[in-house]
Amino acid sequence: MTGENQQKRPKRDISGWLVLNKPFDVASTEAVGKVRWLYAAKKAGHAGTLDPLATGVLPIALGEATKTVPYIQDGTKVYQFTVSWGAATSTDDREGEVVATSDVRPEEVAVLAALPRFTGEIIQVPPAFSAIRIGGERAYDLARAGEKPDMPPRQVVIDRFDLIEHGTEESRFEVECAKGTYVRALARDLAEALGTKGHVSALHRARVGPFSDTMATGLADLEAMDPETRDATLKPIAAGLEGLAEIALTADQAARVRLGNPVLLTGASAPLAINECYAGLRGKVVAIGYIEKGQFHPSRIVFDA
Repeated sequence: MTGENQQKRPKRDISGWLVLNKPFDVASTEAVGKVRWLYAAKKAGHAGTLDPLATGVLPIALGEATKTVPYIQDGTKVYQFTVSWGAATSTDDREGEVVATSDVRPEEVAVLAALPRFTGEIIQVPPAFSAIRIGGERAYDLARAGEKPDMPPRQVVIDRFDLIEHGTEESRFEVECAKGTYVRALARDLAEALGTKGHVSALHRARVGPFSDTMATGLADLEAMDPETRDATLKPIAAGLEGLAEIALTADQAARVRLGNPVLLTGASAPLAINECYAGLRGKVVAIGYIEKGQFHPSRIVFDA
């Protein structure tokens, strides 16, 4: 279909979350563009970039769900990845050029003994080929231009780091971590700690916040669906707010909140104060906000049709 025909296609006010199983060698922005076109959505965005060579869970928000993207981005993530031993690359994955080699191949017992050092709160230097801004420029742009960006160390949290399968030339791992963790840096640093070199040769994201592999739909499957079936794959906006308490509103309260007004919550179980929560009406999100002195104050209105 030509670009001209795509531009003429009418856009829809459709909202919800699609949990996409991003295919190999497709950029996250490209995947979002394809999904947006398939749904003819006016607005779309993703909650956490996946490298083109990575596969797995890429949550895509359509319409009003884009207002809840930060809550998914802040969620815990689970990655499954393979480390190839004996070679470091410029990108810390198989896309880059080999910049150092080692004949050392770690024993399984040594790998297991090293993992606790990379669990909990650790300091990590992000890869030079990353989207972090250095002096207003993306680090990967500087690296591609031949510069060596000064990557500031950062503290990240690793909740779990498991060895799944060990081999002489490569090993498979699963890691559960907080926002901001670079798996490529984790692989690089683990290899260094084991007295060798290493890089990520395969990467799969199995979970982002409440969204997991079991919920994910492949791009080819989406393309093969009829429009009605495709629409049915969308999860509600509220699915992206599972970490927040839900406050049930009456229809009259919801009408006031949609105008930006606070409402007094009544009933014996009504909370007096909550720093952040969302208000809903019959399963639909009305607003994200906070409760103070028994009143819900909307911070962001969500038009969940």
